[in-house]
Amino acid sequence: MSIEGKIKEAAGFVKEEAFEHGKSPESQQKAQEGRDLRNEGRIEDGKPPKTTTPGTGAE
Repeated sequence: MSIEGKIKEAAGFVKEEAFEHGKSPESQQKAQEGRDLRNEGRIEDGKPPKTTTPGTGAE
């Protein structure tokens, strides 16, 4: 597991959580960018990307 992958995953998670409840297209776009960054970090660490619906708490 790389430090860079963990940082990307954490930063993506924070960005997604900060914007996922916004109604504007800009908020939804930023939330998607956060999901993409999180999944990029997960892939770098050899984990599968998250594919569940955001906010469900499902693994």
